[in-house]
Amino acid sequence: MTGARTAGPPEPLEVLAGGGHDLLVRIVAVACSDRSLPELAGELAGLVVRSGRALAFCDVYVLDEDERALETPGGPPVPLGEGDVGWAAAHGRPRAHADGRGVAVPVLSGGVVIAVLDVRSPVRCPPEDVVLVTALAGLFAPVLCSCRRLRAAQERERAAERFAERAVEVQEAERSRLSREIHDGIAQRLAGLGFHLSAAEETLPEHHPEARAQIGHARRLCELAAAETRAAIGGLRPPVLDDLGLAAALATLAREAAQGLGGRALPRPGGSGAGPGPPGEGLDVTGTDVTGTDVTGTDVTGTDVTGPEVTGLDVTVAVSGELEDALPDHVQTALYRIAQEAVGNCLRHASASYVDLLLEHDHDRVRLMVKDDGVGFSPRAVAGRGRHGRRPDSYGLRGMAERAELLGGRVTVTSRPGVGTTVEAVIPIPRS
Repeated sequence: MTGARTAGPPEPLEVLAGGGHDLLVRIVAVACSDRSLPELAGELAGLVVRSGRALAFCDVYVLDEDERALETPGGPPVPLGEGDVGWAAAHGRPRAHADGRGVAVPVLSGGVVIAVLDVRSPVRCPPEDVVLVTALAGLFAPVLCSCRRLRAAQERERAAERFAERAVEVQEAERSRLSREIHDGIAQRLAGLGFHLSAAEETLPEHHPEARAQIGHARRLCELAAAETRAAIGGLRPPVLDDLGLAAALATLAREAAQGLGGRALPRPGGSGAGPGPPGEGLDVTGTDVTGTDVTGTDVTGTDVTGPEVTGLDVTVAVSGELEDALPDHVQTALYRIAQEAVGNCLRHASASYVDLLLEHDHDRVRLMVKDDGVGFSPRAVAGRGRHGRRPDSYGLRGMAERAELLGGRVTVTSRPGVGTTVEAVIPIPRS
């Protein structure tokens, strides 16, 4: 004789299937919606209320990242273990309200509570509604778990962006401090020294030519040191970057590099502009209007950047694409520093006849490329370690890479002896 089999609790899918076609359609619509955690919690709460027989309210509480409290959109957080919601989360079991008109149902994923559905009814909560809410909690557990992971990833990404921005700000603040100290200290001392040397040279009698020559030589050395000091001040914090933006700062960098070697700063012919206007329009540092960039209307005609017709370094600058908003300051600063290092390496090591700078704006990233036709080198050999540690000429390459990586980007250096060097930096644009 076979005994009667005891019926167990119904499966969640059986309960939900018993609600009819309309309920299943609503469940699919909410589960497949592309929502972040607060919006999904609100839609799930609405689904619970509409699906129940006598439910008036539903709040979805989600466990925070510290796992110490539960959060709900538009309401105060509930500490773990406090109240009906906190008790259900701490013990992993449903908890009925004291008046019998509601229940807090935990949502478990992998045996761990990640959320609580807290429902209320104007009358005593019907048992079938409790079963329905429990079934919905089990069905939406994977969805809520994925949303929590996405929220955590987004929080880490925002924290990384804030850290990168702050790191660049601290670096630039230190550079600005050094620039002010050099200007107010060493530069002023050199100016005073030059004045006294000129006065001493004028007061020496004519019959002391050797002494006058030595003082004149010292004065010229003082003037040279003062010029180098002014260049160092400008390099530490170029005013044009603050005043006119990245494109104009690159134009100034190109002009200074070309003039430093008696070369020419030129517009790039036939640039691939992606912004408004015909192809080839970009940043012309010889004095024409700047189009397709965030420095439109900037007057760069006051300085002759063509230089004399001598053999030297020709520097071209092109800017393509256009952004709806200006690049964040820390992104502009990082790109300028990378360009500054790349051009500086070219001047010091490449023996190049031209350097091309290209700045491309896209909707989600910005790309900087610095290319020369110099002697080139082996990146692997420079980055490798020798007997006494890392080669000293590799610190600039590492610095460029670290600046880009700090902002979630990358720097690629392509070179080979005899064929020149290309430095490419790609940095994502932070979302507003």
